[in-house]
Amino acid sequence: MQAKILIIDDEPHIVKLVASRLEANGYDTIIASGGEEGLDKAARDKPDLILLDVLMPGIDGHQTLRELKARDETRMIPVIMFTAKGQLEDVEKAHEMGAVDYIVKPFNPVTLMEKISKTLGKR
Repeated sequence: MQAKILIIDDEPHIVKLVASRLEANGYDTIIASGGEEGLDKAARDKPDLILLDVLMPGIDGHQTLRELKARDETRMIPVIMFTAKGQLEDVEKAHEMGAVDYIVKPFNPVTLMEKISKTLGKR
């Protein structure tokens, strides 16, 4: 069975790039363009991993992560933050809130795939 990865990001070109890379590597992808939609799809589709942007309109990635970790049905899904915010305090905040890893945009596709494989291998 292929792993399902939910991409929550409001930048269509990034989503398209990441989704095509993941699908080429044998993963199924689910796409949400914002935090609210991401929360709904995470609860409904039960992905194996979530890639979550921080800077989004509406509820941002930190609020989305807080909600994911507060809900019984999504608490155990690993989340990799995937964002342009790369300051140390952003990384530390994400880890404190329950993110398993952090990828700064622009990203290296090889690094992205390695972090995903590493995270899914721990499950």
